[in-house]
Amino acid sequence: MLPLQSKLALVTGASRGLGEAIARQLWSAGASLALVARDSKALEELAASLPEAPSEGQRLGVFPADIADIASLEASFAGISAQLGDVDVLVNNAAIQGPLGPLESIDFAAWKQVFDVDLFAAVRLCQLVIPGMRRRGGGKIINISGGGATGPRPDVTAYACAKTALVRLAETLAEELKDARIDVNSVSPGAMNTRMLEETLAAGPAGIRREFQQAMERKQKGSGVPPEKAAELVVFLASPASDGISGKIISAVWDPWRALPGHLQMLANSDVFTLRRITEKDRQITF
Repeated sequence: MLPLQSKLALVTGASRGLGEAIARQLWSAGASLALVARDSKALEELAASLPEAPSEGQRLGVFPADIADIASLEASFAGISAQLGDVDVLVNNAAIQGPLGPLESIDFAAWKQVFDVDLFAAVRLCQLVIPGMRRRGGGKIINISGGGATGPRPDVTAYACAKTALVRLAETLAEELKDARIDVNSVSPGAMNTRMLEETLAAGPAGIRREFQQAMERKQKGSGVPPEKAAELVVFLASPASDGISGKIISAVWDPWRALPGHLQMLANSDVFTLRRITEKDRQITF
């Protein structure tokens, strides 16, 4: 039996990049799919390109939506509920990088829009899926983190702040939903060669001062992290193999995530893989 057989996974930003890789691997793991993105043509092309269903009863639906528009998002979710039923796995992947450059020089409306897409849409989807997960006795919510969530990222303030908030949302929901057997985690996918890399290069060294040279080298060397690496971690977190792992931000590149099921008690009682304030005592410093 495939690990996600009889499960329904909702993936936002599914039409390209990491979202497409996640959708493909969830499908291969036996999950039914609700694919959400703005580009309806790209969604249809993805759906048509998926191989024959590896699991009996697997279903597939395409639900175009502008998730920054909550009414559009809610209408799309209503369609998912009517056609496919309750969601077992939510992957909040859709994101925009937004304006790049020093904070004082960028448009506030554009800055705020990043939160509409990267954070507020994810919050609303969590609100929408949780009742169904409760009815089904559990579920999985997986937020895709990003650069700036675990450290400062000058000239990328909107994206960094929104992704930090998304990680804290996962930590907080994990505590709220513990008794409901709903695991909530964040995935740090690593630096991928996606559309955001092209946006960084287009901003130039004046627009994104610290990262431009790194981005240029990554582009030239083709050294970005393959999106399939993060997608593999998403499938793990969506599957029963990860039951009990919750409230963590896990790196697809650096963390030994395959070993985590053997350490559930330690994980539950530790702040490893979380956002935390570091004090002078943690660094053995005395003032």
